Amino acid sequence: MARDFGDRQRRILARLVAEYIEQGEPVSSAWLAEHSELGVSSATVRSILASLEDQGYIKQPHTSAGRVPTDSGYRAYVDLLLGARTRSRHLPDVEALRQPGTVGDLLEQASQELSRASHQIGFAIGPASPSMRLQHVDFVDLDGGRVLVIVVAAGGQITHKLVEPEERCDSTFLMQAANYVNTEFAGLTLDEARAAIIERLRQERSLYDELSARALRLARSGLSDLGPQSLHLQGTAFLVEGLAEEAADPDRTLGMLRALVRMVEEKHRLIEILTKYIDADGLTVVIGSENVLPDLHPFSVVASAFRDGDRSGTVGVIGPTRMRYQRAITAVDRVSQTMTRVLEQGPDDTRRTS
Repeated sequence: MARDFGDRQRRILARLVAEYIEQGEPVSSAWLAEHSELGVSSATVRSILASLEDQGYIKQPHTSAGRVPTDSGYRAYVDLLLGARTRSRHLPDVEALRQPGTVGDLLEQASQELSRASHQIGFAIGPASPSMRLQHVDFVDLDGGRVLVIVVAAGGQITHKLVEPEERCDSTFLMQAANYVNTEFAGLTLDEARAAIIERLRQERSLYDELSARALRLARSGLSDLGPQSLHLQGTAFLVEGLAEEAADPDRTLGMLRALVRMVEEKHRLIEILTKYIDADGLTVVIGSENVLPDLHPFSVVASAFRDGDRSGTVGVIGPTRMRYQRAITAVDRVSQTMTRVLEQGPDDTRRTS
């Protein structure tokens, strides 16, 4: 929230956003004057609302209607929640996640728990598995000398990584390099491919021409700490039901439903977007238009990383911008901490296979 906000503005905005989240109806100045516990008149509240509207935190959908928050208003509200939150390092574990099973079972349970707790879409992105077998690699030339490495593993799992090679790589070289890497290393697990590439680079340089050596260096950078990831989604019915309740704007509702279907169908694209948001040391909330992917603009994402040794995955919630953020933040925090604790205890035989 803006630094020059006074306490009254802060409290009025927080009360307005909280009420709109609960009721889904524009909030009037008269209601705020009665329920904000500030002891101020409706005229004073109207003045504060006018200032908040000028700054882009709220808007008036119709003349003579109350106000609703904008994405900036939701951001200010969430920042207040995060600022007031005392994050415990030892939140109670989610008992369902402590049951025996594979890593895949654990991820499925995590997405179910997040959906149940938040009444939104719960998701869990698993750590990259080094045992996945490489199907093929593509190198894509981007602006500024960067290269996008696209790794496809057996079964169609896909992940991306952005690298900045020391040498400038044009499209012709990148195509030749991908062909070379695919010919030499397709069929190996990601760990085996990385080890083979490193071993070849250790051998006498005279054994390889310049193109092969550059291709090996690019592949080494591209495959480092990289592997296909699995995405588990639960609770789309919650989101569909929530959208159906907001049928006052049928066109907007239909657009959100279409975006939801595309999001669920294009899982590899969703993985790429969601993993870009995550700060490995904390919780992330991305609201509406802050999302990079236009299809996600009607939605907010609450997410947090969990650790499995040197690897990391992500759990979180996707819902409309009018979601109960406090509930979602608490659920994501608790599940991510439980996931890390369960995995750090050392997987038994039932956790070894995903």
